[in-house]
Amino acid sequence: MPICDPSSSSTGAGSTKLWIIHGVAVGAAAALALGAHYYMFYRRSGEFRSRVIGIIPARFASSRFEGKPLVNILGKPMIQRTWERAKMATSLDHIVVATDDEKIADCCRGFGADVVMTSESCRNGTERCNEALSKLDKRYDVVVNIQGDEPLIEPEIIDGIVKALQAAPDAVFSTAVTSLKPEDAHDPNRVKCVVDNHGYAIYFSRGLIPFNKSGNVNPQFPYLLHLGIQSYDTKFLNIYPELPPTPLQLEEDLEQLKALENGYKMKVIKVEHEAHGVDVPEDVDKIEKYMRERNMH
Repeated sequence: MPICDPSSSSTGAGSTKLWIIHGVAVGAAAALALGAHYYMFYRRSGEFRSRVIGIIPARFASSRFEGKPLVNILGKPMIQRTWERAKMATSLDHIVVATDDEKIADCCRGFGADVVMTSESCRNGTERCNEALSKLDKRYDVVVNIQGDEPLIEPEIIDGIVKALQAAPDAVFSTAVTSLKPEDAHDPNRVKCVVDNHGYAIYFSRGLIPFNKSGNVNPQFPYLLHLGIQSYDTKFLNIYPELPPTPLQLEEDLEQLKALENGYKMKVIKVEHEAHGVDVPEDVDKIEKYMRERNMH
């Protein structure tokens, strides 16, 4: 069992000139349009988005829960539990942890994970995944961003979002949702999602969506909770950090909204998933209680 000793670190932020961004965005749109035949060819050949890597972004600094990746969950660091679950997925050719913190890196190497060091300037997990991808020797078609604060994520969910992206050439992003528990309806740490009739995301919010005129939770409505795990076409992932922040993204503090606001399509699968993620320190007790009740170690 590796011993992980948390302490503080810091993060920063970067910016990009709008005129550069506009050119990149226009070029990306053209590339996506011209790439339709490419996608269809590789779908028929069986090579479409076939090379898949799982990346677990992990940073020490967090306004809600500093040192979260290293928190102990029944005897193991949370990042280790996430890595062990991800290793069981059959769709991943490789898994790495991407971090800007040496304490997290040492901890992960201690239990056998491959680590890619990334800069402190990454503004979110998607940008950290993109930087890690650029530092790898091998090329991949799909990147799965496996949230380190979902220590009980089912490997079947990882495989499910990969298959969903591989089956949807018009999407550049895929993710998963599950049923929202009534007690989480107004918790801003539980992100909600609405989806269209074809399984594509319409919107994500920290507030309850949809919100009816009565202002009350409708016990008959199938509200959806976003699980956070997501996969990207690597071409889109290269574009994402260069897109300027968008109003909805900034207001909700949700990185998925930047993709939607820029017109990209996101495929969503519905899964059964009961376990909480860990957003705040109080969630650790909930996770451990859940595991004890199910004799999970």
